[in-house]
Amino acid sequence: MTEQNAKDNFRSYLATQGLKSTRQRDIILDEFLRAGAHLSTEELYLRLRGQHPHIGYATVHRTLKLFAECGIAEPCHFGDGQTRYESSAGEEHHDHLICTDCGAIVEFENPQIEALQESVAIQHGFRIERHRLELYGRCRDCQK
Repeated sequence: MTEQNAKDNFRSYLATQGLKSTRQRDIILDEFLRAGAHLSTEELYLRLRGQHPHIGYATVHRTLKLFAECGIAEPCHFGDGQTRYESSAGEEHHDHLICTDCGAIVEFENPQIEALQESVAIQHGFRIERHRLELYGRCRDCQK
């Protein structure tokens, strides 16, 4: 999904839900898509606060939930008690390495892992519709 498709999908979703497309929601969406990271409500709010002090924390939180409901964001839970959101716009499938010390998140793609997962599914008569691979450990910096 491209960035423009994400914006169109969001506006369409709002219309079907009887919700208004507001300037605040557009600002939040633009920053979310620009960030290209796994953002919590707090992190996105802090990114917006400097230039847009009129946008409140609750508005950011509700808007992120709307992004997830319409399919332009994926909620992620990396074991630290926070929900982070990752954009679905322009993203190919990828997996994650999560540092249990500093919380760093590294995205990676590995065709051999993907092929192995598919092979295991076929062996068990299973058809994969979606999956998520998260590996937890300590990053290079935290190992020092």
